[in-house]
Amino acid sequence: MNSKIDRYISKNKKWQKELKKLRTIILECNLIEELKWGVPCYTSENSNILLIHCFKEYCAILFHQGALLKDIKKILIQQTKNVQAARQIRFTDVQEIEKIESVIKMYIKEAVKNNKAGLKVNMKKTEDFEVPEEFKMRLDEDSELRVSFEALTPGRQRGYLLHFSSAKQSKTRESRIDKCIPLILNGIGLNDR
Repeated sequence: MNSKIDRYISKNKKWQKELKKLRTIILECNLIEELKWGVPCYTSENSNILLIHCFKEYCAILFHQGALLKDIKKILIQQTKNVQAARQIRFTDVQEIEKIESVIKMYIKEAVKNNKAGLKVNMKKTEDFEVPEEFKMRLDEDSELRVSFEALTPGRQRGYLLHFSSAKQSKTRESRIDKCIPLILNGIGLNDR
C-alpha cells in the first residue's frame, strides 16, 4: 500500500468508501500501487494496468488497454468516441462495487494476462484521422503552416485534428483554426498552453 494513495483517498470525501473498496479489490490481485497523473494507478511488470479516478457523478476503474478485454458482462464504457484503448467501469455507490467484485477481479486478471502476452490496442495513426476541409485548404495555401504542422509530434497533430473536426459548423471550425495557427507555427500543441 502506498501512503500517497492514503492521502488521495482521505481528501476525496464524496467517493471515499468506494475508493477504499476498489483499492482493496485491486490490491488482492497483486498489482503495484502508485500515484500517477494525480490518481491511484496500478501496474504489473512496469506496465500500467488500470487506474481509479473520480468525477462529479461517479467514480471509475479505467483499464488502460480495456478495448482488449472480452467484456462478457458488457460493463465497460468507452468515455468518448475518440478514446481508442481505455475503457471504464463506473460506480455510484459501494454496493455496485460489491455486487460485481468477482467480475472486477476477473477483468483485472485478464488485463494482467494480456499485458504479459504483450497485447496492445492497434491505435489509429495520425493519417487515419479526418482532416477537416477548412484545414486542408489552409495547409494547401500556406506552405509554412504545412511544414510547421508536419513538424509537430503525432499526438499534437491528432489533438488539433480532433479539436477542429469536433466542431459541427464550418464557421466554428474556421474560427478554431484561426486561433490555433499561431500555436502551430510556434510548434506548440493544443494542450501545451
